[in-house]
Amino acid sequence: MPRVALGLALAMFAGLCTTIGSLLGVVGRPSRRFLALSLGFAAGVMLLVSFLELLPKGIAVIGLTRAYAAFLGGLLVMFALDVAIPHVYEGMEDAAGRRGASGLLKVGVLVALGVTLHNVPEGMATFVATLADIRLGMAVAVAIALNNVAEGIAVAVPVYAATGSRKKAFVWSFLSGFAEPLGAGLAAAFLLPFLRETTIAGMLAGVAGVMVFLSLEELLPAAREHGEEHLSILGAIAGMTMMAASLRILAG
Repeated sequence: MPRVALGLALAMFAGLCTTIGSLLGVVGRPSRRFLALSLGFAAGVMLLVSFLELLPKGIAVIGLTRAYAAFLGGLLVMFALDVAIPHVYEGMEDAAGRRGASGLLKVGVLVALGVTLHNVPEGMATFVATLADIRLGMAVAVAIALNNVAEGIAVAVPVYAATGSRKKAFVWSFLSGFAEPLGAGLAAAFLLPFLRETTIAGMLAGVAGVMVFLSLEELLPAAREHGEEHLSILGAIAGMTMMAASLRILAG
């Protein structure tokens, strides 16, 4: 099934973008302004895709009430996961002056664990979106990939600061990102036989909840923390504009 293969490939692409972040973190440390703009950009992409593509597609098939229930379910699942395993961008801070090597390594390991466990449902989201609509799957993959670049930085920076090893920082980032295609693979192996039009519609609405949570709880706050007051919203506007143009072009 070509669409199944494409869904797995897009999840792999999104997951491997953590390695881009790790390279940025240990070779050419990005500026705070760049981080603020890129995080805001990713949030803008996710919000636009969620409210103009994912949720409307769910409503069109299963109705407003059931689609909203699925959307709320996505929000609550991510909230529970976030409470159980915090998903932070603490690793972006240059904490070397405040923490010892063991403390920095602990930060890196905890961030990597959080990223890994959060990436599994994100991989599933990419896969399901691709099954529903190829252009939608591409949009979701791009949004998650941008988020994963930031996550790669968050994992790599404290590990590199603690160990002095670029290789270890890169490996930790790679392993955390590999959870993305793993999630897609699990969806393909166990969910594919049960996916019908109504099931996919409900999952798309749930994915919208997941992406809205990531945007509002993590990306935009982190963007404001790392940049000047207006950089995060400018990045979000740019992300929405570029994604809207991309979706229009892909629609033909």
